[in-house]
Amino acid sequence: MSKKQVGDVILDVQNISLRFGGVKALTDISFNVKEHEIRAIIGPNGAGKSSMLNCINGVYTPQEGTITFRGKTFRGMNSRQVAEMGVARTFQNLALFKGMSVIDNIMTGRNLRMKSNILLQALRIGPAQREEEEHREFVEHIIDFLEIQAHRKTPVGQLPYGLQKRVDLGRALAMEPQVLLLDEPMAGMNLEEKQDMSRFILDVNDEFGTTIVLIEHDMGVVMDISDRVVVLDYGKKIGDGTPEEVRSNEDVISAYLGTSH
Repeated sequence: MSKKQVGDVILDVQNISLRFGGVKALTDISFNVKEHEIRAIIGPNGAGKSSMLNCINGVYTPQEGTITFRGKTFRGMNSRQVAEMGVARTFQNLALFKGMSVIDNIMTGRNLRMKSNILLQALRIGPAQREEEEHREFVEHIIDFLEIQAHRKTPVGQLPYGLQKRVDLGRALAMEPQVLLLDEPMAGMNLEEKQDMSRFILDVNDEFGTTIVLIEHDMGVVMDISDRVVVLDYGKKIGDGTPEEVRSNEDVISAYLGTSH
């Protein structure tokens, strides 16, 4: 991997606690993400990884703690507000429009960037038409980048799973995020698909300069592509550091060996 410039802290998570009724999903979690790094969140099933992403992108509001993005601390923001700040997300279970083509699915990621009103967009007149043409050009660039040109007009539901995951990544990239949250981008993939997705994640980080926070179960992938790793277990943080540091952390080893992984 080429040595890249990792910048200052872009996302700072401090003392986050999240409860559902009497159940503690997260307890006093703190970690940060630096600009331009790939930051992995790992841990056994039920460790609280998805809950953590849901706090970052405004789906859940934690009872305690703060999340600071580019120096601005936000509490109680919804997903759209977080997206407008520059945080995009992919989902474990694909939330794609199965009947729509690849290009139209990725275009939905541009909605936040569209200035003209819905009526003008629908009629495609005047400034709306020019704007749409510019957005389409950007989307075509993503399609080329993700090597899915051959499937531009294909309804997403007809694509193999690995390619659907790529479209999901494309839609998130269409938002031009500063921070991209990837929730198990390689779940359910075969080895070849995982290698492709790893390469695209590294390329997004490198070519777009996007900061990436990723949840992933495949430890090989995590150790290969991450700059730093935070480890959760039962909603608590048990490790944080470089892949080498985490790999040799006794708490992490026992958490993983003590579960059916």
